[in-house]
Amino acid sequence: MNNFFDNQRILSLIWKRKFHFVLVGIISIVLSGIFSGPGFIKPKFKSTARIYPTNLAVVSDESRTEQLLEIISSQDVTLKMLDAFELNVVYGIRKDDPYYLTTMLDMYNENVSASKTEYETVEIKVMDYLPERASNMCDSIIHFYNRKVGEMHKAKNLEMVEIAQRLLKKKYVEIDSIKTQLNNIIKEYGILDFKNQVPEITRGYMKTLVAGKGATTDGKKVQDIYSNFSDQGLQAQLLESRFKNVAGAIDSLTLLYEVYLNEYEKDITYCNVVQHPLPAEKKSYPVRWLIVACSTVSAVFLALLVFLLLDYRKKD
Repeated sequence: MNNFFDNQRILSLIWKRKFHFVLVGIISIVLSGIFSGPGFIKPKFKSTARIYPTNLAVVSDESRTEQLLEIISSQDVTLKMLDAFELNVVYGIRKDDPYYLTTMLDMYNENVSASKTEYETVEIKVMDYLPERASNMCDSIIHFYNRKVGEMHKAKNLEMVEIAQRLLKKKYVEIDSIKTQLNNIIKEYGILDFKNQVPEITRGYMKTLVAGKGATTDGKKVQDIYSNFSDQGLQAQLLESRFKNVAGAIDSLTLLYEVYLNEYEKDITYCNVVQHPLPAEKKSYPVRWLIVACSTVSAVFLALLVFLLLDYRKKD
């Protein structure tokens, strides 16, 4: 076996068997050309789309493009695609197959891919037996992506709307309670605006005392009013302060509620389509010339090994 792969021997054998090699090559070209044809390998067409993420919030260290890729590759989007295009029929997989979902996901991932480009866009590639369906699948992936992100945003915004509603409800109950207490104080003690009324009441009370009219009917009224303010003034002041604080909180919560409600009711897209998918005019798979070339080279090389082995045994 020392001279089995001797260069001189190989060249001599090739020249000696040149017609055999030519015959093997011709047969290989013909057979590989036939078996790589549409009768044996169903051709596939490729459709491509490029999209750029928009209206996405940055989460942790993930970029918007990485978020877009995560969502496009999510099982939710994949399952919607399987159902929308009845890909089990396209791929010839029965739903009662015990490994149906695993097989379907493998077939889907084999024909559908998404990757980030150097310009931070995401390129979606779909291979299918029909060029129109490949193009439609690209469009549908973008549609399901937008819908998925929209559902995620709506769920989050709805949660915030409901939280704001609950807080507003509590604040309205609280402010109604404060109003009731203030109304009672107004009715019973005549305290309308403690801060502004106190100087006037104090001034009137002092004048009454200075004038010596404390024993008169008017004087007693002034003393009663002054006593009411002395007894209930602090409570009224505290209630007025609480009322202003709660009213301010209601204003802030109302604004927050309106912001999240507006976000919830929005119907927007979450990507810009840089390159729209189009039905391919020619197939992308199989590449027949590559199959023919590889098959021919492999056949000729195998023939060389066989002839070398036969020649080696013959000489032995």
